[in-house]
Parts: sequence; structure tokens; C-alpha cells
Amino acid sequence: MSQRAPLTRERIIETALHLIDGQGLGRLTMRRLGDSLEVEAMAIYHHLPHGKEQLLEQLIAYVAAQPVPPGAGTARERLRSWAGGYRDRLVEHIGVMPLIVTRRNPGALLATTQSVQDLLRTAGRTEAEAAVGAHTLLGYLLGTVALEGREHATETTPDLDRDDRFLAGLDNVLTAIAS
Repeated sequence: MSQRAPLTRERIIETALHLIDGQGLGRLTMRRLGDSLEVEAMAIYHHLPHGKEQLLEQLIAYVAAQPVPPGAGTARERLRSWAGGYRDRLVEHIGVMPLIVTRRNPGALLATTQSVQDLLRTAGRTEAEAAVGAHTLLGYLLGTVALEGREHATETTPDLDRDDRFLAGLDNVLTAIAS
């Protein structure tokens, strides 16, 4: 008999993401999550005492928190590379996007926002310019992915067109904040 992995907060979150990615956010229940983890649903509450609400907040943080990594290159090059990867992560977990754009979780994007601001300040922007630039870039990314998710659900725009449109828009935003 194979032994299953111990129940951890990370395993719970990853399994919940897998369920959402495969079946949609509306199908996520604590019972269904427990079944997927091969535990009683109540066992989840040992790791997430506030239940589903806490799980949803953790899902937002897990998907949306992705700071700009350290690296070389101009601010524009680094932000362009990071933004493409961030978009891919958000698209990969598109089922979590409704939570990201509608729920209040101020800490979820804090490290991400701060890293963009830090990079912009290092590139010579003032504190105020860096704050506006980070807000603008994250607004563009989250809004674009939310719209792409809606388009994908209705199959109205080919993926290639979405990619080209995303990069063109990203270049416009980066020209405004990081040139």
C-alpha cells in the first residue's frame, strides 16, 4: 500500500488549484477538496482554521504573489520578461482570476507591487512615479488576463492574437513607465 504525502497547507492549496484549473472555481467545495486529498474535509481545518474563506485568500496569494526577481538588464527588459511570465502564471490558473479581481486581499499583491516599485525607483523614477507605474503595470496585467479568460471561455479570439495584443499593450505601458 502506498503512503500518501502528509497533509500540509501547501498541498491543500496546490490540490485546490488543480481542482479549480480542471473543474472551475464554482466546483471547489471543502468536501470535494477533502476527497481529492483523500482526507475528511474536517482535516483541512487543522491547516486552515477559517475554512474556505481562508483557502480562497491563500489561493489569491499563491497565484498573484510573484515579485520581480533580481537580475541584469534595463528596467524595461526586466519588466517585460517578468510580465510575460506573470501573465503565463495568471493564465495557467485563470480560474482564480475572479478571486484576484473581486476579493479584498491587500497583502496578496504587496510583495509583487513593491518589487515593481523598487525596480522603477532603481531606474530613476521618483517614489510617486514608481507607485503609479507599478499600479499601472499590474492593472494592465490583471485586467488583460481577466479579459483574456473571458474571451477564452467564449473562444472569440485565437491565442496567437491574444499574445500579440498583450505584447503590444505591454510595450505601450512600459514605454510610459520604464523608458
